[in-house]
Amino acid sequence: MEFALKEEKALAAIGSFLAENNYSFTAITPATHAIVNARAMARTPRTLRDIFGWSRPFAPDELPPLLLAWLEEAGEMEKTLGLVRSKVRFSTLAGSLYVHSAFPTMEADSVFFGPDTYRFANLIERSIIARPAGQVRRILDLGCGSGAGGLFLAGKLQSQGLQVFLSDINQKALRYARVNAALAGRENVFVVRGDLTQALKEQVDIIVSNPPYLVDAESRLYRDGGGISGCDLSIRIVRESIPLLAPDGMLILYTGTPVVEGRHVFRDAVSPMLDVAGIGYEYTEIDPDVFGEELFHAAYGNTDRIAAVSLVVHG
Repeated sequence: MEFALKEEKALAAIGSFLAENNYSFTAITPATHAIVNARAMARTPRTLRDIFGWSRPFAPDELPPLLLAWLEEAGEMEKTLGLVRSKVRFSTLAGSLYVHSAFPTMEADSVFFGPDTYRFANLIERSIIARPAGQVRRILDLGCGSGAGGLFLAGKLQSQGLQVFLSDINQKALRYARVNAALAGRENVFVVRGDLTQALKEQVDIIVSNPPYLVDAESRLYRDGGGISGCDLSIRIVRESIPLLAPDGMLILYTGTPVVEGRHVFRDAVSPMLDVAGIGYEYTEIDPDVFGEELFHAAYGNTDRIAAVSLVVHG
């Protein structure tokens, strides 16, 4: 892939170096990450995983000069009290490396990658297992973030002439998605900026999406799902995706929902819409209890739990 920005080229160079040196890192929950980084042994980075996985500060001479130069050229370096810190992480999924925001993800335009990403990939793999790859010509990852969903799906299909569209409103996400497409060796990838389906008018065979689904007081793009329940964005994705699906198309949505007195808020919102449209779908609870710490916030004052769920819609 040709890069219009030198920053993206530098990030791709870092990723290629890491891959050539057998780098591997599994992104974990922020809470677990904080616990591990608080340990005494974590205070002195010694490996590439400490720097590009655990997001630990390091002395400039602890990183090969070429990597340090690429990190600075990418604009992803922080300097504090003589130490340096990478503003990006690289995590592994299905043998490919993905660049995303460093820990902790506090900025409004942070690009998140973590346990939800791995569950999302597993959902995609289960959902397409019986689908002949030759029938898929165009796929779309809505709110793509790092692009992991769309790129993972493309790797599983291996269709001849497949076109991959990665769409997001976050410019940082689009920069990282371009780099990740290159690191995955994906061709025919089109990274487009747009508000959900507004970026693409032609029908697609498979739409995948892993949108934010929490209520975030700071309205950060990577966390805030919109509305009083955090479900508004997921509901909108369902509504806008249906007319964009080609005949026999599929929407694979991984999201979350508050569960209030045993009721799934997201399911209660989308089921009538899908039933009226006469569209087949499967709704599944994937994990009964995620982000439990969010229940301390007033927005979840009547919530029993937050569940990770999937909705697979058949056009």
